[in-house]
Amino acid sequence: MKILVLNCGSSSIKFQLFDMPSAKVLAKGIVERIGMKGAFLKQERQDGDKVRLEGEVLDHQSGIEYILGVLKSEKHGSVSSLDEIEAVGHRVVHGGEKFISSVLITDEVISKIEECVSIAPLHNPPNLKGIYAIKEILPGTSQCSVFDTAFHHTIPEHAYLYAIPYSLSKKYGIRRYGFHGTSHKYVSKKACELLNKDYYNTKIITCHLGNGASIAAIHNGISIDTSMGLTPVEGLIMGTRAGDMDLGILTYLMQKEEIGINAANTLINKHSGMLGITGVSSDMREIIAAEESGNERAETALQMYSYRLKKYIGSYAAAMGGVDIIVFTGGIGENDYNTRKSTCHGLEFLGLEFDENLNQKLEKNGVISSENSKVIAMVVQTNEEYEIAVDTYEIVNKLK
Repeated sequence: MKILVLNCGSSSIKFQLFDMPSAKVLAKGIVERIGMKGAFLKQERQDGDKVRLEGEVLDHQSGIEYILGVLKSEKHGSVSSLDEIEAVGHRVVHGGEKFISSVLITDEVISKIEECVSIAPLHNPPNLKGIYAIKEILPGTSQCSVFDTAFHHTIPEHAYLYAIPYSLSKKYGIRRYGFHGTSHKYVSKKACELLNKDYYNTKIITCHLGNGASIAAIHNGISIDTSMGLTPVEGLIMGTRAGDMDLGILTYLMQKEEIGINAANTLINKHSGMLGITGVSSDMREIIAAEESGNERAETALQMYSYRLKKYIGSYAAAMGGVDIIVFTGGIGENDYNTRKSTCHGLEFLGLEFDENLNQKLEKNGVISSENSKVIAMVVQTNEEYEIAVDTYEIVNKLK
């Protein structure tokens, strides 16, 4: 069964075409700068064939039309007809309380995803655009939604509730939902697979570190806590998001700067985090370069970043009564050995013996703690698209 996986962002579409159940990736790529000048599509096929096409991509529907066109093209294609694509799996960030697992998309499901837009205004709208587009272009093709929040539905009430009036929590569905669930699920399972450990008898802390960042405590295969909350703003310091902060700061700034709700929302989502602290960039590579050139704000920001991460690791180890594996993933977690080093230093009290040589030389998946370390620290490359393909295959295969 050929399954197309789509991950639609505000101005981009990541895609992979899988042959299931073998999980062979036939083609993968991305459309970037949707609705802007300089839009382009990049694709790499299984046999190494690569193509980059530039042109006008006005919206997500035209972007998906470009993707499908390349997938079936004579020169760069992977299918002879679009009829070969039996299903499309979509990443959907927020499923609210309505969805605790991946589902087949129906009109009712679309309506419920639309209801979640108010608590995920930056993410669910582009996710929905992908669903709308496939419904229009490939009307007979099954579609499935795989939710970032679903993996965290096992978090207990005492961990997901906020200390606001209980009636308001129930009235508006205000609780910790958590995000990056597909990534946390994949890398925690993959870590145990690589180490030959029993996933359902292991305490794991997974650190998904990218422009958006979150950390999760996974106890015997179940998520029991995670750093992001009702929205993706809470928790770790991120590229442009503030993460944890005194709520009074926001109301204070709204009063002093005389700004309204929309401006305040933009402040904590788009102008804070590493960008806000450094004034340089939200890109960790550029911040590290600035720190190396003597930028003191960049140095402070990097210290804040790893300190916040270290605090969460410590608190989640306490919540689980210990930890067996700490996993780093995401663009920063997989590629920045400095962040891994500064985070792991100081965790010796947990039984972690960090190996700087392994950490610096590691290229892909692997252990970065010493052979005698009681706690294993490691890097696992995430593959959210694979998890989406697996769930989509299982759902659609049952329909046959």
